[in-house]
Amino acid sequence: MTVAVNRDRQSKLAAVNLLYKVGARNENPERTGFAHLFEHLMFRGTPRIPNFDLPVQMASGDNNAFTNNDYTDFYITLPVDNLETALWLESDRMMGLDITLPKLEAEKKVVMEEYRQRYLNQPYGDQTMLLRELAYKVHPYRWATIGRKIEHIADASLDDVARFFETHYTPSNAILSISADRDEEELFDLAAKWFSPIASRPVGNSPIPQEPVQTEARRLKVERDVPATTVTMAYHMSARGSQDFYTADLVSDLLSGGDSSRLYTDLVKEKQLLSSVNAYITGDLDPGLFVFTGQLLPDTTPEEAEEAFLESIRELQEHDATRYEVEKVKNKFEANTLFGELNVMNKALNLGFYEMAGDIGLINREVDLYRGVDCEAIRRFSLETFRPENCSTLIYKARS
Repeated sequence: MTVAVNRDRQSKLAAVNLLYKVGARNENPERTGFAHLFEHLMFRGTPRIPNFDLPVQMASGDNNAFTNNDYTDFYITLPVDNLETALWLESDRMMGLDITLPKLEAEKKVVMEEYRQRYLNQPYGDQTMLLRELAYKVHPYRWATIGRKIEHIADASLDDVARFFETHYTPSNAILSISADRDEEELFDLAAKWFSPIASRPVGNSPIPQEPVQTEARRLKVERDVPATTVTMAYHMSARGSQDFYTADLVSDLLSGGDSSRLYTDLVKEKQLLSSVNAYITGDLDPGLFVFTGQLLPDTTPEEAEEAFLESIRELQEHDATRYEVEKVKNKFEANTLFGELNVMNKALNLGFYEMAGDIGLINREVDLYRGVDCEAIRRFSLETFRPENCSTLIYKARS
């Protein structure tokens, strides 16, 4: 198991973060949603500790978890004097869970209800699912963390979840990160005390199929019972570890980072084509997406909205951004980074994430990487990325 620690002399709290390198991209296409299901099952108790939350509460702590396409993360904050409570709890459930059929069925119901509420019965709920399936044909990013089909969760058996745990929830597939006002060597010793007795199993991750270069434009039009039509255009972009990632992130902020951004000013306030607009990157470890999306006003046609996005793209490709625009978004990122580092849990989360991404030193270098993006890089990125054949367009039309 990899361990990363940070001595935080400014906080009376300790943060313990345990990242498992298993997300939706590690699932069988015919058995999706398991990483997210396990996020729930990990709180269902072990033979030794039947109630995970109770010891956390007794130690005056707080805990939670999240899953995405790339990894699953569990975290606890508590007073620094109670640090070992968190290590005890996390090491215990790494050793093995107490998953009975009634517990599994209960969590399956919770996850399936979440699936229905957020994706099936919610206005615009299936929009991101449709966009993923349109943009990806091979890579497992083509399904959301919740899973491709609700039946994949409904049909999950005890044997299925036992195999998933054995395959992925092992020390060699985990990163423990701790931020606390304790000597670094002491933190490493505590990690060894609680986790070294756990036997590590070989990690069963299969190679991730990589998405081929998209060579022709894709389009999908659906009709739904929603208040307004939306137009979404997605372009494949580089992976998280590339320099172009920082350029893409800066461009997305330049386009839609607040009420003074380009897209909001042009398409919402001045031309009054859209009621809302956004440009964002998915931020995935493997090559992700740069997404433009907007909700149309009643008199705007999808064709007009699409052309408006293309005009904004041409502006990026043909003219340099102003130094003021670029400096503003750089300053915003730097401020957000510095503000985030005030939180002890953010420090532990970042240690785990950057270690998983393969370069823990990025914690201290990312501001400089954003600072290094210039107008020439923005134009080059826009020309290379925003190509017609690299675009997947989803028209999500409101029924008349």
